Amino acid sequence: MNTYIYMVRHAVSPFVVGDERNRGLSEQGIVDALRIKEILANAGITHFVSSPYRRAIATLKYLAEASHQEIAIYEELRERAIGSTEIEIKPREILQGIRTSFTDKHYKMLDGESSWEAQERSIPLVKQLLEQHKGGRIAMGTHGNIMTLILNYFDETYGYEFFEQTSKPDIYKLEFHEMELVNVERLWS
Repeated sequence: MNTYIYMVRHAVSPFVVGDERNRGLSEQGIVDALRIKEILANAGITHFVSSPYRRAIATLKYLAEASHQEIAIYEELRERAIGSTEIEIKPREILQGIRTSFTDKHYKMLDGESSWEAQERSIPLVKQLLEQHKGGRIAMGTHGNIMTLILNYFDETYGYEFFEQTSKPDIYKLEFHEMELVNVERLWS
């Protein structure tokens, strides 16, 4: 009996220094969240979970409402900040830090979280969800970096290059047999 996780990377949300948790969706982000509802309407999703960040919850909101389901919030699914989100860091520096963190899992910038630390907090929850909802279909409101790190834990071929090509939003259907990732399919286009 296989279990499915639909990883839904949040839609576009304007970046605001120091407001990582409370950023909402842009107008285009809302349009895309409604499109996600249409794409996954017939997927048979039985459980909804999300990062506590407003943009991730808002991206799943319309689908959960249409399914008459609540979204369970888990701190373990929050985005991994490679460096401080309280100060302005040049985008090029952040991307270089993320790239480095996929080859050195203990690397992090000032006030950041390493890939290893992010996997240590998120993977036990993912395994718990797979066990608790065996045979089910779970929609997970997530972020690009932590999504890639979760995939990377189950299959090391998912790294910086995968992260770099993801979009906002994005949807990946993960198929698990027990705790083994057996297939990944991109559903957003």
